[in-house]
Amino acid sequence: MTIVDASVWIDYFNGVGSRETDLLDGLLGREPVGIGDLTLTEVLQGFTADTDYETAKTALQALAFFPFGGKDIAIKSAENYRLLRKRGITVRKTIDVIIATFCIVENFSLLHSDRDFEPFVTHLGLKVL
Repeated sequence: MTIVDASVWIDYFNGVGSRETDLLDGLLGREPVGIGDLTLTEVLQGFTADTDYETAKTALQALAFFPFGGKDIAIKSAENYRLLRKRGITVRKTIDVIIATFCIVENFSLLHSDRDFEPFVTHLGLKVL
Protein backbone atom coordinates (compact mmCIF):
# COMPACT_ATOMS: atom_id res chain seq x y z
CA MET A 1 0.00 0.00 0.00
CA THR A 2 1.20 3.48 -0.83
CA ILE A 3 -0.07 6.46 1.11
CA VAL A 4 0.05 9.71 -0.86
CA ASP A 5 0.78 12.92 1.03
CA ALA A 6 -1.09 16.17 0.44
CA SER A 7 2.09 17.69 -1.02
CA VAL A 8 1.70 15.37 -4.02
CA TRP A 9 -2.09 15.52 -4.28
CA ILE A 10 -2.06 19.32 -4.35
CA ASP A 11 0.46 19.37 -7.19
CA TYR A 12 -1.47 16.60 -8.97
CA PHE A 13 -4.79 18.47 -8.86
CA ASN A 14 -3.06 21.70 -9.90
CA GLY A 15 -1.54 20.03 -12.96
CA VAL A 16 2.05 20.43 -11.74
CA GLY A 17 4.33 17.94 -13.45
CA SER A 18 6.96 16.35 -11.20
CA ARG A 19 8.57 13.01 -10.48
CA GLU A 20 6.03 12.51 -7.68
CA THR A 21 2.93 13.41 -9.70
CA ASP A 22 4.15 11.16 -12.51
CA LEU A 23 4.57 8.31 -10.01
CA LEU A 24 1.07 8.95 -8.65
CA ASP A 25 -0.40 8.96 -12.13
CA GLY A 26 1.28 5.61 -12.78
CA LEU A 27 -0.01 4.10 -9.53
CA LEU A 28 -3.66 5.09 -9.88
CA GLY A 29 -5.73 2.18 -11.12
CA ARG A 30 -2.73 -0.17 -11.05
CA GLU A 31 -1.51 -0.35 -7.45
CA PRO A 32 -3.19 0.11 -4.07
CA VAL A 33 -3.20 3.81 -3.15
CA GLY A 34 -4.45 5.10 0.17
CA ILE A 35 -5.31 8.38 1.80
CA GLY A 36 -5.69 9.27 5.44
CA ASP A 37 -8.14 11.46 7.25
CA LEU A 38 -5.66 14.28 7.84
CA THR A 39 -4.46 14.27 4.23
CA LEU A 40 -8.02 14.24 2.92
CA THR A 41 -8.75 17.33 5.00
CA GLU A 42 -5.56 19.10 3.88
CA VAL A 43 -6.26 18.48 0.21
CA LEU A 44 -9.98 19.25 0.14
CA GLN A 45 -9.75 22.46 2.18
CA GLY A 46 -7.57 24.00 -0.53
CA PHE A 47 -10.19 24.03 -3.29
CA THR A 48 -11.92 27.33 -3.93
CA ALA A 49 -14.30 26.27 -6.71
CA ASP A 50 -17.17 24.05 -5.62
CA THR A 51 -17.01 21.97 -8.81
CA ASP A 52 -13.29 21.26 -8.31
CA TYR A 53 -13.94 20.39 -4.67
CA GLU A 54 -16.69 17.93 -5.58
CA THR A 55 -14.61 16.32 -8.34
CA ALA A 56 -11.63 15.87 -6.02
CA LYS A 57 -13.81 14.63 -3.16
CA THR A 58 -15.37 11.97 -5.38
CA ALA A 59 -11.99 10.84 -6.71
CA LEU A 60 -10.35 10.72 -3.28
CA GLN A 61 -13.24 8.84 -1.69
CA ALA A 62 -12.61 5.99 -4.14
CA LEU A 63 -9.21 5.33 -2.52
CA ALA A 64 -8.48 3.12 0.45
CA PHE A 65 -9.12 5.26 3.52
CA PHE A 66 -7.20 5.19 6.80
CA PRO A 67 -7.69 7.06 10.06
CA PHE A 68 -4.14 8.17 10.93
CA GLY A 69 -4.75 8.82 14.61
CA GLY A 70 -5.57 6.93 17.75
CA LYS A 71 -3.81 6.64 21.08
CA ASP A 72 -1.05 4.26 19.95
CA ILE A 73 -0.12 6.38 16.93
CA ALA A 74 -0.26 9.54 19.05
CA ILE A 75 2.19 8.11 21.57
CA LYS A 76 4.50 6.65 18.91
CA SER A 77 4.40 9.98 17.02
CA ALA A 78 5.49 11.83 20.15
CA GLU A 79 8.29 9.30 20.65
CA ASN A 80 9.44 9.71 17.04
CA TYR A 81 9.36 13.50 17.33
CA ARG A 82 11.39 13.38 20.55
CA LEU A 83 13.93 10.99 19.03
CA LEU A 84 14.47 13.32 16.08
CA ARG A 85 14.74 16.34 18.40
CA LYS A 86 17.45 14.55 20.38
CA ARG A 87 19.31 14.19 17.08
CA GLY A 88 18.98 17.92 16.43
CA ILE A 89 16.15 17.64 13.92
CA THR A 90 12.94 19.62 14.30
CA VAL A 91 10.00 18.57 12.13
CA ARG A 92 7.96 21.68 11.35
CA LYS A 93 4.48 20.14 11.28
CA THR A 94 2.94 17.71 13.74
CA ILE A 95 0.69 16.36 11.00
CA ASP A 96 3.79 15.15 9.12
CA VAL A 97 5.01 13.36 12.23
CA ILE A 98 1.67 11.56 12.50
CA ILE A 99 1.57 10.62 8.80
CA ALA A 100 5.16 9.34 8.81
CA THR A 101 4.62 7.39 12.02
CA PHE A 102 1.42 5.81 10.69
CA CYS A 103 3.24 4.66 7.55
CA ILE A 104 6.15 3.27 9.56
CA VAL A 105 3.86 1.37 11.96
CA GLU A 106 1.70 -0.03 9.14
CA ASN A 107 4.73 -0.73 6.90
CA PHE A 108 3.23 1.39 4.10
CA SER A 109 5.23 3.41 1.59
CA LEU A 110 4.75 7.17 1.43
CA LEU A 111 4.75 9.20 -1.75
CA HIS A 112 5.57 12.80 -0.87
CA SER A 113 7.35 15.94 -1.99
CA ASP A 114 7.89 17.45 1.46
CA ARG A 115 11.37 17.67 2.99
CA ASP A 116 9.98 17.18 6.50
CA PHE A 117 9.64 13.46 5.80
CA GLU A 118 13.32 12.92 5.01
CA PRO A 119 14.46 12.52 8.66
CA PHE A 120 11.91 9.73 9.03
CA VAL A 121 13.52 7.95 6.08
CA THR A 122 17.06 8.45 7.34
CA HIS A 123 16.53 7.80 11.05
CA LEU A 124 13.32 5.80 11.44
CA GLY A 125 13.02 3.61 8.34
CA LEU A 126 10.12 5.29 6.56
CA LYS A 127 9.71 3.72 3.12
CA VAL A 128 9.18 6.15 0.26
CA LEU A 129 8.69 5.87 -3.48
